[in-house]
Amino acid sequence: MTARRRSLSLRARVAVVSALAATIVIAAIGVAFALFLRINGSEQLDRTLDSVSLSMPTQITTQYSLSPMDLPSVPAQILTDSTVATEAVRTETPDGIAVRARDVPITGVADTFVGISVPEDALARAIREQQWQVAGVALVAIAAAAGLGWLLAARAVRPLQRLAAATHTVGDELPVALPDVRGALEAEELGDAIRHMLDRIGKAQSRTREALGAARDFAAVSAHELRTPLTSMRTDLEVLATMPLTEPQRTEILRELRATERQIESTLTDLESLAVGELSDVADHEDIDLVELADRFVQEWSRRRPDVSIRLTAAVSLPMRGLPSGLRLVFENAVTNAVRHGRADYIEIAVTGGSHGATITVDDNGIGVPEHERTTVFDRFTRGSSAHPDGSGLGLALIAQQASLHGGTAELTDSPLGGARLRLRLPGAG
Repeated sequence: MTARRRSLSLRARVAVVSALAATIVIAAIGVAFALFLRINGSEQLDRTLDSVSLSMPTQITTQYSLSPMDLPSVPAQILTDSTVATEAVRTETPDGIAVRARDVPITGVADTFVGISVPEDALARAIREQQWQVAGVALVAIAAAAGLGWLLAARAVRPLQRLAAATHTVGDELPVALPDVRGALEAEELGDAIRHMLDRIGKAQSRTREALGAARDFAAVSAHELRTPLTSMRTDLEVLATMPLTEPQRTEILRELRATERQIESTLTDLESLAVGELSDVADHEDIDLVELADRFVQEWSRRRPDVSIRLTAAVSLPMRGLPSGLRLVFENAVTNAVRHGRADYIEIAVTGGSHGATITVDDNGIGVPEHERTTVFDRFTRGSSAHPDGSGLGLALIAQQASLHGGTAELTDSPLGGARLRLRLPGAG
């Protein structure tokens, strides 16, 4: 497998960018400076030639040169009226050498001019020398810009390096705390984002550990609770298969088998509901109308069990956030427990509350729950003294679980109807 090529560090990138930016700026300044030297040097040369004036008391018949103190190496030539003369500065190339030339009139001598010229190569040499000097300064400036970029970037990336070192070993164990990052705004924002991410990971790991612990406990208790009915079923099946039985005996054994099968089915269904509840959290909640949910349940129950009278007392609506399936399970288990274990045939459901919270109250006219059992019956696989043999011992445990998932509580008290009252308090409705 080919090793992945490592990218340049941020520090190196800042140094390179600083050097490139300095190069571009200095190159632009250098070009402008060279043009300025060329144009300014030519203008100065022209002004020097324009400033030259000659005055002679007698007629000039030979060639003269100006004094070196006035204009070094400036050749002069006498021109008469037979020669075309002009006072404008011009460029000429005698003998292939470029010069700036001007015809200077001699004061006191009519129609006589002196041709004065200055070589341009001296100007070019001076410009080249200055350009080399500028280039040297430019190289030093570029190196200085790269060095400053490298040094300043080191301070900027130091918080990022500290964050990388703190999170490099993140795995099963999260760091106790991240370093306090100060410096660049982006580094501070990144530190806050990593801190929030680690908090979420920590909460997720905590929930996973709790779920795994609950699953292990669940598996152990479920195996124990299912072992007894399965053993009973196996015994009945062996009796049916190996022993001669009368018809009444066979009918009784088959009745016991069906009852045991219903108990196992009920237990497995409740175990599934509990497992679903363990996996849910606040993120699964949605907007619901608690009164509408209760009304639908009452209508469906009345169609299924016309022998049980059930009545709902509630306002027109009560909006809240919750788990629709979980709250439906509360109504289902509360009424089922009242009918199956409490032997009730009349049930009243009341839904009250507002923005402060909601309360679900289920009253029945059954035999009630003994006071000393009203707390323990909410534990898993715990059956009351009056519980039906087919019960799984998970009905009230499911109600307690849903109350906890919604941030509320569940309790059993005496009902004014003579049986038991189940009250579920849910905060934050509306």
